[in-house]
Amino acid sequence: MDVRAYLDRIGRHGPHPPTLATLRTLHLAHATSIPFENLDIQLGLPILLDADALEDKLVTRRRGGYCFEHNTLAMHALRAMGFDLVACEARVRLGATRVAPRTHMVLLVTVDGTRWLWDTGFGGDTLLEPLRLDGRAVVQGGATYRVVDENGLHVLQMEMDGTRTDLYAFVAESREMVDFDVANWYTSTHPHSHFVTTLTAQLRTADGWRVLRSLTYSVRSKAGTSTREIARTDLPSLLHEQFALDFPGGTRFRALDGSAAPDSRSSASAFACEE
Repeated sequence: MDVRAYLDRIGRHGPHPPTLATLRTLHLAHATSIPFENLDIQLGLPILLDADALEDKLVTRRRGGYCFEHNTLAMHALRAMGFDLVACEARVRLGATRVAPRTHMVLLVTVDGTRWLWDTGFGGDTLLEPLRLDGRAVVQGGATYRVVDENGLHVLQMEMDGTRTDLYAFVAESREMVDFDVANWYTSTHPHSHFVTTLTAQLRTADGWRVLRSLTYSVRSKAGTSTREIARTDLPSLLHEQFALDFPGGTRFRALDGSAAPDSRSSASAFACEE
């Protein structure tokens, strides 16, 4: 992997030894530089998780992606820099009404004998910096995060505006890339997946987030939260101005332009790795 190109993509330069300070710096830079988005799914394109495809899409072409893309790219970059890590599967709890399948990917990075949760792919609720798995509450960008133990499960919780929410749960066990290939295929193609039925682009900021879902655009900052509806014709300019994503004005997205409808005969539902 071209580590120098990755560092340039997230605005970092110079040496990056495998230390905790480096890990924190890289996580913050990645989370606030590369958008979370599902636009290739909306275009009917496959989501490829091999290193070359991810480097081409997220680094060279300066696109974004969702959890499997963000965290697989980070996995290759961190390993190339000398970090010790494993990739784990998580079950999303945010918005779930039943036990969800393992459709989220996170990394556990060990530095000086301590494990840290790296996750740059959870949409607007993405961590700004890695978290220890010790239950300590840490304030990041207007929200409080902690990883608590639940009968052997690690549960990432977020507290915002007085409400505490479970985001996802995972077991600290390494998984193979083939496991994520299966989850990625399911999440990106199942007719009831949020990523198939809803267009989204999201980006974490130092004090909040920017979130586009279909034609609803929300911004959270120290000043508060604002939400507005945009016209379909304004979508290309908003994607460019707020997420640095460029698409021609005539681009058709399946959730907005009716290119593919969910199969009403299916009673299954898919869970996304996002807010």
